[in-house]
Amino acid sequence: MTWRPALSRAAMLRHDPVRQTDLLIVPERIVVLNEEAAAIVGLCDGERTVADIVAELPEGAEADVVEFLDRVRAEGWLR
Repeated sequence: MTWRPALSRAAMLRHDPVRQTDLLIVPERIVVLNEEAAAIVGLCDGERTVADIVAELPEGAEADVVEFLDRVRAEGWLR
């Protein structure tokens, strides 16, 4: 858990005021994030470790957060 996730250079996190939701914009794709996913991605600043990110979220979410980060990393949206 020493990985310090950050958005890849090709990804951007943006808020869509029309839809009132957060979007992850990646090449050739726009991913609509739910509130929890947006909160997790928003914490991926390259400074926080996975453990730091988990500590800032509701208790008991560790397994889900780690799984989500691994999935997003596998997509190439996090480095």
